[in-house]
Amino acid sequence: MDSKIMTVLADRVLELGPRPAPEGPYKHFKFTRDADGVAWLLFDRADASANTLSSDVMEEFDAVLAAIETERPAGLVIRSAKPSGFIAGADVNEFRGAGDAGMVETRIRAAHAVVDHLEALKLPTVAVIHGFCLGGGLEVALACQARIAIEGARFGFPEVMLGLHPGLGGTARFTALVNPTQSMALMLTGRTIDARRAKAIGLVDTVTQERHVQGAVKDALFGRLKRAKPGLLTRAANLGPVRGLLAKRMRAEAAKAASREHYPAPYALIDLWEAHGGSKSAMLKAEQASFAKLMVTPTAQNLIRVFFLREQMKKAAGAGSTVKHVHVIGAGAMGGDIAAWCAGQGVRVSLADMKPEPIAGAVRRAADLYGKIIRKPTDVRDALDRLIPDMDGEGVRNADLIIEAVPEKLELKQKVYAGIEPRMKPGAILATNTSSIPLQDLRTTLARPERLVGLHFFNPVSRLQLVEVVSHDGNDAQVLKEALAFVGAIDRLPLPVKSSPGFLVNRALTPYMLEAMVMLDEKIDQRLIDAAAEQFGMPMGPIELADQVGLDICLDVGDMLRTKFGDLLPPTPAWLREKVAKGELGRKTGKGFYTWKDGKAEKAPLPETGPRVTDQMIDRLVLPMSNVCVAALREGIVDDADAVDGAMIFGTGYAPFRGGPLNYARTRGVENIVSTLRALAERFGARFAPDPGWDNFK
Repeated sequence: MDSKIMTVLADRVLELGPRPAPEGPYKHFKFTRDADGVAWLLFDRADASANTLSSDVMEEFDAVLAAIETERPAGLVIRSAKPSGFIAGADVNEFRGAGDAGMVETRIRAAHAVVDHLEALKLPTVAVIHGFCLGGGLEVALACQARIAIEGARFGFPEVMLGLHPGLGGTARFTALVNPTQSMALMLTGRTIDARRAKAIGLVDTVTQERHVQGAVKDALFGRLKRAKPGLLTRAANLGPVRGLLAKRMRAEAAKAASREHYPAPYALIDLWEAHGGSKSAMLKAEQASFAKLMVTPTAQNLIRVFFLREQMKKAAGAGSTVKHVHVIGAGAMGGDIAAWCAGQGVRVSLADMKPEPIAGAVRRAADLYGKIIRKPTDVRDALDRLIPDMDGEGVRNADLIIEAVPEKLELKQKVYAGIEPRMKPGAILATNTSSIPLQDLRTTLARPERLVGLHFFNPVSRLQLVEVVSHDGNDAQVLKEALAFVGAIDRLPLPVKSSPGFLVNRALTPYMLEAMVMLDEKIDQRLIDAAAEQFGMPMGPIELADQVGLDICLDVGDMLRTKFGDLLPPTPAWLREKVAKGELGRKTGKGFYTWKDGKAEKAPLPETGPRVTDQMIDRLVLPMSNVCVAALREGIVDDADAVDGAMIFGTGYAPFRGGPLNYARTRGVENIVSTLRALAERFGARFAPDPGWDNFK
């Protein structure tokens, strides 16, 4: 038994070679030699939980490599001393605010020289990789002669998510080593792969367990390891004529996902490889200029901003969630998916409903979801075990958090609360997933209103990261703190909002969708309306979105918001009520504005001749969103402009490359926005009147 425990523990302790002296000459690296004269270089970035590559790290790395050259060890092993992984990539802080491509290129050239230095060492070099090995980290590993992956390692080039492509030699080294159809696909999508897949495509030479690292290292250094070499197909794919054909195919694929105008990085990468894929030295040089040019584009700077918005919202969640058991009431589309998501994130969930069918449906959808997002079958099984059908609603007694997700009817919700509040644990939190009913109305019948919060998830729960954490005047501050920490613990991004009709996101999205209905009334083709929004960069047009959400829900939210905001919102057309009355509710019934097949809207292409998208159409759809966001700030519904942008991006998919509706207003110029809104108000009505909040908006 004891030896078994030792074996399990041995797997967890990183095999980092001989123990380095506590006081070495370097800040970010530790350096030792083993009995065979092999040098072990441990990367351990000072004051950080993960290794990232900054200018000072690269400078020190170069000095270390120079010292190794003079010492002439039998070989060099590079490892990370951080349990989180090898290297998580470049230090993104250094990318912020870059405006001069020439300066960026100079800095990149210096970093390239360090990686080239590593590759040119006249001794065997091995990277031993555990955990995450991403971006610049993978580029360092590619400059080593051999790569050993520990089971569970993950590899990828996520630069495209920041509007960039690899910039430390990765474009040249990766396409030379691994067939470009696979290596380019990874760089173009930003996807990560596991150690087994990395071995299968020839990115790593072997996959081993932590306890066998010493043996694997010796095999690699002393020529006993069969190295991954580029095959005939890889070499052929990098030849000029073949590159041209493949590049054309890659561009067609990229165009399906995003336009060159909005997202230039994938196209720049394809151009780079097509022009220089036959020559490593030419491609390394051209990569520097291409990377620098991308870095200063508005797209890259806005996507880098979005990266930090996400980090900021994660921080706002805080740590230390005490929620171990969640009880969800209502197993409909939202309740069932919230329950599935929480169970998938390691929380025990009991799911209650009046009827067994919705619970069964929710469990089926959960199994589908886990099959897609969880890698190990045993982990899928564990997640399903944590999702407990609970017809009798007994889970209420032990739950730390109760999430109510029943239909949007005030009396129904109050009736549910009356039944569960007496059975709740004293420290439990009661949360509602309401999207439209103010918490002030919901709390009136509660004995302990201070423990009621809103946790408003977005559909689909598994894809949209935002959760609005809604407070009311009588909340206990500790309850809100715990609610924020819970959202962070289930890998979601919280936005603290004060209770007010529509909170932030629905209030900002409703004018977008209702304006589209008014445009339909003006006999503008629905496909053209959707095309206008997509041309701006929205993930889907407002008509298709209304079908996705459900026309009944759009109607309810629209009616509720009009009772509060009146003529600030477009009127709801009578024919929309008729459509809902007839049961044409959109995707869920197979017919709304579009006919839906297999979860997709059937759209005939727009005729070649005929009306085209105009700037005015785009402004009518998107400017009211910026206007509402400014109003919400002015009213104190939300208190942070950055968080508003983050919420709209992570809750609605608002064009990320524009950095959010407030950032878009700043970029375009507040005066321009205000005068455009005034002109629209004169032409189309008071709903476009600029909010007074613009006067003080920075």
